[in-house]
Amino acid sequence: MNQTFPLLSALIIFPLAGALLVMLLPRRNAFLIKVSALIWTLVEFALSLQLFFTFAENDAGMQFVEQRAWFPELGIDYFLGTDGISMLLVMLTTLITVLCILCSWKAIEDKMKEYYVSFLVLETAMIGALCALDLVLFYIFWELMLVPMYLLIGVWGGPRRIYAAIKFFLFTMVGSVLMLLAILALYFHYGGATGIYTFSLIELYKADIPAIKQYWLFAAFALSFAIKVPMFPFHTWLPDAHTEAPTAGSVILAAVLLKMGVYGFLRFAIPLFPAAVVAATPLISWLAIIGIIYGAVMCIMQTDLKRLIAYSSVSHLGYVMLGIFAFNMQGLEGGIYQMLNHGISTGGLFLIVGMIYERRHTRMIADFGGLSKVMPKLAVFFMIVTLSSIALPGTNGFVGEFLILLGAFKSNMLYGVLAASGVILGAVYMLWMFQRVMFGKITKEENRGLPDLSKREAAILVVVVAFVFLMGLYPGAFLKKMDASAAGYLKVMQAKTAVYTAAGADAARLTAAK
Repeated sequence: MNQTFPLLSALIIFPLAGALLVMLLPRRNAFLIKVSALIWTLVEFALSLQLFFTFAENDAGMQFVEQRAWFPELGIDYFLGTDGISMLLVMLTTLITVLCILCSWKAIEDKMKEYYVSFLVLETAMIGALCALDLVLFYIFWELMLVPMYLLIGVWGGPRRIYAAIKFFLFTMVGSVLMLLAILALYFHYGGATGIYTFSLIELYKADIPAIKQYWLFAAFALSFAIKVPMFPFHTWLPDAHTEAPTAGSVILAAVLLKMGVYGFLRFAIPLFPAAVVAATPLISWLAIIGIIYGAVMCIMQTDLKRLIAYSSVSHLGYVMLGIFAFNMQGLEGGIYQMLNHGISTGGLFLIVGMIYERRHTRMIADFGGLSKVMPKLAVFFMIVTLSSIALPGTNGFVGEFLILLGAFKSNMLYGVLAASGVILGAVYMLWMFQRVMFGKITKEENRGLPDLSKREAAILVVVVAFVFLMGLYPGAFLKKMDASAAGYLKVMQAKTAVYTAAGADAARLTAAK
C-alpha cells in the first residue's frame, strides 16, 4: 500500500522534532518540559493508531511504502515499509513511550530536559529500525538506539549505573560491528553476482548465496540479534542494565528494545540466509529452551525485585524464539503476539516496582510484606499483571504462550514438553514474589504509612490492565492484523528452506548408504 501522506516518515520524524523543541524550552520551567514531552508522545501514539486502523489486513506485502534515492551511487535508499509484524511493534513502541513519560513525572528531577530529549530520540530510533527496509538505514537507526539508552542508564540510573551502561554498550557494539561487516559482505556478494549494488532488503532477499557463506553471514547477524534479545548465554548484560536503569528505562528496555533482537531475526537473519537457518534451527531451539528454564530458575533465587523481573525476560523471550523457530503458523503468530504481551506485562511489572521504589527507596523483597494492607489499589493492579505474566487464561499472556506451545509441540514433541515446564516454574517464582511483597504481616515500620496509588499512577496502570484483558479476551483484533503477513512469510521461508532441507536429507542418505 502506498500512501499520499508519508505516515511512516511522520512517525519517525515527529519525536525527533519534539526533542529539538524540548531542547529550546527554558530549563527552569520543569512543568512545561514534562507537558511538552507528553504531548509529543501522545500525538505520536495517535499517528500510530492511524497506522493500525488503515492497515490492510489481507495484504501480505509491505504497506505504507516510501522509497527515495538517498545515495544512489552507493545503492542506498530512504526505504520504509511495514507489514503485520512490524506494524504491531510500532504500536507497542508508541504506547509504551507515553507510559514511560508519565511514570517519569516525579521520578526525574535532575537534568530533566536532557532526560525527555533522550526518550524522544530513542522513540525515533526504535520506530526507524522497525520500518527501515534498507540495510544501511536500518543500521543507522539500530546504532542510534544505543546512545539515548546508554544515557538513560548512565546518567539517571542507580549507584552502579556507569558499569551497567558500559556493559550494555560494549555487548551491543560487539554484535553491531559483526553485523556491519556482514551487511558489507552481502552488498558486495550481490553486486558481484548481479551487477546491482544495493542495500535494499527486498532486493537482497533474491540473493543466491552459497551455503557456506550463508553460515558465516547468518552467524554475524544472529550474534548481534541474540545479544539484543537476549538469548542464553548472551544475556549477562541484561540484569545489570535493568537493575541500574531508572524505572522508565527498564520499561522501554524490556517492552521494546529486547524485541528488536527478535525482529532482527524475523526480518533479516532468517529470510536472508535460509541454508544457515536450516542448520541452526536445532541449536537456537535448544538455546531458547535452556533460556526458558534457566531464566525461571534464576528468578526463584533473586532477592531484588528488578533483577527477578529482568531474569523473567530471559525466560519469556526464550518462548518467543522457540515459537518463531518452530516455523509453523501457531508458533510464528504466538511468538509475535508474545512480544506484544511481554511488552505490556513486563513493562507493567517494572512500572509497579518503580512506584513502590519511589515510596520506599528499596527493591529488596525482604524489605516488604503486607503491602496489600496499606496499598490495596496497587495490590489489585499488581495481582492482575502478575497473573498476566504467568499466562492465566483470560489474560494476554495465555494467548501467546498457548500458541507458542502448540507450535512447539507441532514442530518437536520434546521441545514442547520442556518448554511447558517453564510455565510451571513461571507460576512458582511470580506467585512467590507476589506473596512475599503483598501478603503476610507488615514487618517493617516504614511500610505502614505508605500512600496508595495517585491518580496519575492509577491511570498508567489502568491502561496496562486494559490491554491485558483486551489482548487476552479479544486476541483476534490483533492476530488478524498479522495473519496475512505471517502466512506469506511462512510460505516464502518454506520454499527457501525446502531446497536445503532436501539436500541435507539426500546427504544423510548417502552417508548412511556408505
